[in-house]
Amino acid sequence: MPSHPLIPDLSTDRLLLRGVTEADVEAYERHFIDYEVVRHLAAAVPWPYPAGGVRAFIRDQVIPTQGRDRWVWGLHRKDAGGLIGAIDLWREGRPENRGFWLGRDFWGRGYMTEAVIRVTDFAFQDLGFDQLIFTNAVGNRRSHDIKARTGATLVGVAPASFVDPAYDEHEIWRLTREDWAHWRGRAGQHSSGQSETEA
Repeated sequence: MPSHPLIPDLSTDRLLLRGVTEADVEAYERHFIDYEVVRHLAAAVPWPYPAGGVRAFIRDQVIPTQGRDRWVWGLHRKDAGGLIGAIDLWREGRPENRGFWLGRDFWGRGYMTEAVIRVTDFAFQDLGFDQLIFTNAVGNRRSHDIKARTGATLVGVAPASFVDPAYDEHEIWRLTREDWAHWRGRAGQHSSGQSETEA
């Protein structure tokens, strides 16, 4: 059974992606409430992060929309339990259609690139997206590099506000269905895993 009836569990070589639920609160708090993680996010995210804020976010914002026009997966390593990050996909661009975060202890291991590839496959193949728009703070090199190495095209820079006031612009990226198919053809050695349940 998937963790949520409207969002499928997805699998990669090293990860299980499961719909975020209130059972994930403790692990989510442990890895997310870290200024080095949160500072790269949009200024709408509060800092200092309020007590009980993760549970309220999951209960009030994630669960009511989960699997409808928004899909929020927790990243879980296959060799160890507990959520280590999350990836969020939504239809209504603002302007972006995707966001993600990963606990600092897990940076530099390729986990988020793995998750991004699998979720992008799902967006184009299962959900029928024609294109995806991504953004990241100018200066957030890790996020920039994930987009650059997974086929997206940088199309502009615009003013934006982030938790870290040192960031004042974001990069805007576009990835079309055709670009993704082309990238997938060139990067066939990348394994995205298979969906473990039907949507």
